[in-house]
Amino acid sequence: MGNLVIIGAQWGDEGKGKIVDILAQDADFVVRYQGGSNAGHTVINERGTYVFHLIPSGILYRGVTCVIGNGVVVDPAALIEEMDHLQTKGVTIGKNLAISERAHLILPYHKAIERASEQSRGLRRIGTTGRGIGPSYADKMARIGIRVGDLLNPSLFKRKLEDNLVEMNWLLEQFHKTDPYQVDKVFDQYMGYADRLRSHVTDTALLLNRAIRKNKTLLFEGAQGTHLDVDFGTYPYVTSSSASAGGACTGTGVGPTMIDGVLGIAKAYTTRVGSGPFPTELTEEIGQRLQERGNEFGSTTGRPRRCGWFDAVLVRYAAQVNGLTSLALTKLDVLDGHREVLLCTGYRHGEKLYKDMPSDLEVLTNCQPVYQRMKGWTVSTTGTTKYNQLPVEAKRYLARIEELAQCPIDMISTGSKRAETIIIRNPLERSRRRPRH
Repeated sequence: MGNLVIIGAQWGDEGKGKIVDILAQDADFVVRYQGGSNAGHTVINERGTYVFHLIPSGILYRGVTCVIGNGVVVDPAALIEEMDHLQTKGVTIGKNLAISERAHLILPYHKAIERASEQSRGLRRIGTTGRGIGPSYADKMARIGIRVGDLLNPSLFKRKLEDNLVEMNWLLEQFHKTDPYQVDKVFDQYMGYADRLRSHVTDTALLLNRAIRKNKTLLFEGAQGTHLDVDFGTYPYVTSSSASAGGACTGTGVGPTMIDGVLGIAKAYTTRVGSGPFPTELTEEIGQRLQERGNEFGSTTGRPRRCGWFDAVLVRYAAQVNGLTSLALTKLDVLDGHREVLLCTGYRHGEKLYKDMPSDLEVLTNCQPVYQRMKGWTVSTTGTTKYNQLPVEAKRYLARIEELAQCPIDMISTGSKRAETIIIRNPLERSRRRPRH
């Protein structure tokens, strides 16, 4: 088996957690490579329901090492809270969790700045979670970030914190009119986090490359989705990191020649959280029905997700920029009972027909979707585990998605439980390992 990147092919919330959970039983390492505690992956198995924010969902498997890579921004309070919660549910966390010493920290002032900035935007709000993700990445690029490894050097951490708070406190007090932070209070708080996390902090790039040389199998677990990627998403209504497959390399220190395949996850319809263009959005009865049947509420924030028909333009673009080797389609069962299902095959804006994803925000905001109408199915697909058991109309729908996305479907989720899955072909087997030297 090879090393596989698992990414969202839409705007996130596609069900990546379940797919990673299924494939992790055949992996040695599960690696998170971008984002922060703004992401949420839900896994439902025979032991219960688990919601992950920073820790890769492979932590549920004995013998799997979970890695938080250098491309992740880490809120140590949120991470420790997640560790404690998982341990109360019987999950062992020890040497099976490694945190990159190069990952950047989220500090209290990051959250305060993000909340104040978002509030000041009024109707132009991006729809961030207020968890400090964007400001932490901004500091990273401005070369004033503080990294996880700095926690292990108290004098260095305090010096960096003092330097940053001069500017950050001025910004909070003078511009945002909010309270400043005291150096000693933040320092003491983070030294407590250091004591708790010390044993997990290491050079994860070396750890992963050594594992590859030993022919271990790695799963790279992306957060959010391709169209929230800071470069390829619907900018500026995006996240602050590289949510596409390329981020797996820059976010872990594993070179692109070590990646054997990329699995894109997409729902059988489309959802989006927060602000930004959404060409196929349904604001009336059908959209509400999809939201209710699909339980479309954020696992991290609880925010309701906007719902719409499947957008093939969106997914085909994701297939191209990620180099997808296959797709996993989730929540097919949510479409049960629709006598007609629609597929978006293009966008019309003025006199122009777009077959490919435009970067122009005005076009995406004001375009009209071009739909292909297909006959739906009235029988239940919930819990189906074999492709030949699906109704013929569902098979036609899936085949048309493959054709429009220009990518084969390997997996189909027909329910929230691990067993409620059709595996046409294991994506890890499709991604056969290339010879290593």
